Amino acid sequence: MAAKLLFPRVHIQNFSEASAVEPHWGYADRVVPCTNDKGSCEYLDTVYKSHDLGMYYTGIFWATIGSILVVWAIGRHFMQSQPSGVQLPTEAGEGVKEKGSAWARLQKALSVYARQCLLPDAARPIFGRVTRTQVLTLVVLTSYLTLWSFIGITYKTWVTPVKKMPGVYNTRTGLGPWSDRVGVLAYALTPLSVLLSSRESILSLVTGLPYQSFMFLHRWLGYIIFAQSALHTIGWCIVEIKLYQPQPTIGLEWIVQTYMIWGLVAMILLTLLVILSTPWAIRLTGYEFFRKSHYVLAMIYIGGCWGHWEQLKVFLLPGLIVWLIDRAIRFGRTALLHYNFLPSGHMGFRAAPANITFFKDETNGDVVRLDFDHPQDAWDVGQHFYLMFPESSIWQSHPFTPLSQPVYGADTQRHSYIFRAKKGETKKIAELSEKRSARMKDHEESHEGLMPDARLSTVLTGPYGERTMRDLPTDSNILCIAGGTGITYVLPVLLDLASRPQSVDRHMSLIWVIRRRGDIDWVAPELAILKRKCPNLRARIHIYVTRAIEDVDPSVPAKSEKAIANNCATEIEPASTSQSSSSRASLSSAISLHGVSKAELGLNHYQARPALNSLVPEFIANTVMGRTDVFASGPGEMISELRSIVAAANKGGEVWRGEDRFDVRLTCDDRLEW
Repeated sequence: MAAKLLFPRVHIQNFSEASAVEPHWGYADRVVPCTNDKGSCEYLDTVYKSHDLGMYYTGIFWATIGSILVVWAIGRHFMQSQPSGVQLPTEAGEGVKEKGSAWARLQKALSVYARQCLLPDAARPIFGRVTRTQVLTLVVLTSYLTLWSFIGITYKTWVTPVKKMPGVYNTRTGLGPWSDRVGVLAYALTPLSVLLSSRESILSLVTGLPYQSFMFLHRWLGYIIFAQSALHTIGWCIVEIKLYQPQPTIGLEWIVQTYMIWGLVAMILLTLLVILSTPWAIRLTGYEFFRKSHYVLAMIYIGGCWGHWEQLKVFLLPGLIVWLIDRAIRFGRTALLHYNFLPSGHMGFRAAPANITFFKDETNGDVVRLDFDHPQDAWDVGQHFYLMFPESSIWQSHPFTPLSQPVYGADTQRHSYIFRAKKGETKKIAELSEKRSARMKDHEESHEGLMPDARLSTVLTGPYGERTMRDLPTDSNILCIAGGTGITYVLPVLLDLASRPQSVDRHMSLIWVIRRRGDIDWVAPELAILKRKCPNLRARIHIYVTRAIEDVDPSVPAKSEKAIANNCATEIEPASTSQSSSSRASLSSAISLHGVSKAELGLNHYQARPALNSLVPEFIANTVMGRTDVFASGPGEMISELRSIVAAANKGGEVWRGEDRFDVRLTCDDRLEW
């Protein structure tokens, strides 16, 4: 029975004359002794030896990954436990930071040198908007896999006679063992690919990196698996259809075997996975179709691989288990987050009712703000939640960063989100919000009937992502840069710092680029809080309006920038009657609005965009002490520009000499807006 099951895979072995069976892990058993011709026996020796070495190499590969993660975790633990430096007071009352030990300065200088070289974007036409660090990781991984693909293969040709067919010969080469090797490596990479795509990421727990930072490697690892699978398929097609004789008999008998049918199914599914994951396919079909089809095709692909080569299920089963665990944890976290008291007084699942604020924008897409209170523990600044809206669809959820500041120790947390509706789910939510806001407005004007429902049911999953404030030194200078709705990522950083005692030497600044002056209303309550704190925080808020001409009435005389800034201050926070004139002046000076009154300067446009290549170095030059942390969120062009600017601002030699101002770090949220 065993011989019959193995026969399709080991057709050149003679089972009838064998005296023993030799097991090989991950491969078909070998019968011994070999009673074929000398060339065929040597070829079989090569096949099994190459496979056994390949299995050892996959073990070494996973041992290397495990060792890297262990070393990373240990190093991360010790780096977090070491103080960044000692701040000593001077007679003038200003802090002076010690240079620290030579070892500490060397570590810092090396990280600065690495940031200077690896932070900018890599080849954008090929890899997109990713840093050189990510591409370097991909190159190292690809080189490592290439090394294991060719080592231990016997590069030789054997010409062997075909039994009972005089004058007909088979050509056996190292192509078969090499094709098996790349196929084994493709199987071995499957669980790693699943790990890299998990939202409940084990890798994030070990490394501290947010799960989305692994998506680039997940995508390109999929391309590597596709290339390996294609080479494996092409290699064996050449062997079975060209090198083995007689043809086409051998080829036709080979292609109809069950394992080959499953192999073709797996290859077709993998090809569809790659095609549907390309940027043009995602734009054509929509992100939600891509995401759902990706899940389904990936699971069926793993099943196809199982049917093709069951002996290597040791690599397939962990991938399925990791995926199922990820799904179960997501479901469990959502259930626990919404398991609260119901209006009836009983406990059960309850969605969070969010108040809607609607901002109409027919040109660029409407903007929706959601505000609600929810009983839960505080998240960390920088983290985000996935929001699902049951009234629209229970099959879609989207990541949004809370605009509000988490309050540690509070039983209930305030959630505030803003997002721009473009298409798909967010477009439907915007249309629903517009209708409910309109009904609410009509009710307020008529004062008739019951109050209409102007809320939207929301289901949360999370939090996810990095914790931007956890390892932030007390003396670091903060520069926040945002474009449009990217303000939700950077504003909580300033709100969190505004609630803490600050060093007198710390500098903070916010640069926010918006299309219209009315966009300030999105976050007016939060800006009002910052404005009150600005004089004490030694912070400035700079707002750049890029399409101010759309807000200007030509019949109204142009105002000066100072007048506009004062008006903006009034819009954000009406002056209290209890405030002194000097206090109101300081509040107004804390915020500046750019790009409104350019016509007064004789220019023929009203646009103003921040020159980041000069603003960032200027901010760094004006700092007193400590490093600079730049937090940014916005369009891809802005993030790419900032990476180059921040990389150029890093100077390892100056940091080695104790000049921490040249230690500039960038933390950005470059996820696409939904």
